[in-house]
Amino acid sequence: MSKSTRVTEKGQATIPKELREKYDLDPGDEVVWVDTDDGIVVKKRTRTDARGLLVPDETPKEKREAIGEELTQRVRDRRDRNYEEA
Repeated sequence: MSKSTRVTEKGQATIPKELREKYDLDPGDEVVWVDTDDGIVVKKRTRTDARGLLVPDETPKEKREAIGEELTQRVRDRRDRNYEEA
């Protein structure tokens, strides 16, 4: 399913009713905006802590650590690019 909405001047966007119902989103629920190589992904936050947010808990420790290192490097690269542009 693909739906589009507009972003308001305040940066707000409406989640289409069909998607709110499908994913059981209610007023007050949190969503997480994830920046990926393919664009933005929006997910319903189902936990109150951050554990398992980026990688499921059952992911092997070595893979979690590798993903953590990759994300850290991406943040550093983005920070360095922004610093060079300033």
